[in-house]
Amino acid sequence: MGKAPYLLDSHTLLWALFEPNKLSPNARSIIRSRDSVLCVSAATAVELSHKHRLGKLPGIEALFVGYRRHVLELVSEEVPVTGVHALEAGQLEWDHRDPFDRLIAAQAIVEGFSVITADKALQEFALVETVW
Repeated sequence: MGKAPYLLDSHTLLWALFEPNKLSPNARSIIRSRDSVLCVSAATAVELSHKHRLGKLPGIEALFVGYRRHVLELVSEEVPVTGVHALEAGQLEWDHRDPFDRLIAAQAIVEGFSVITADKALQEFALVETVW
C-alpha cells in the first residue's frame, strides 16, 4: 500500500462514506490505512450532484450539506480539474464516452494516481492503473 497516491472514483467515495461493506476488502484496507494518500476529484462533486438532480442517487443529501467536511474526513485532498486534465480527457484514445470517467482517467494519468474503482471500463483501460 505505501504512500502511493490514490484517486477515489465517485462510487468508491460514496461507498466509503455510506456503504463501506460494498468496498472490496483490498479497497477497504487501502482507504483505512493511515499510510495511504487518498484524493478525490472535483469532477466527482459535479458527477454526484448531477446524478442526484436526475434522481439517480436519492438519499445522499447529507453528502451535499457537508461535502467539504465529508471529503476532508476521508481523503487527503480534493484535486481540481485543470486545463491540462481537461485536454487530456478530450484527447484520450478511449471509446468510453462518460465525461466523468474520462476526467478521472486523465487526472490519474497526468498526476500519477492509481484509481480505486470497481468500474470495469476504467479497470480495462490500459493507461490507467486501478485497484479494487
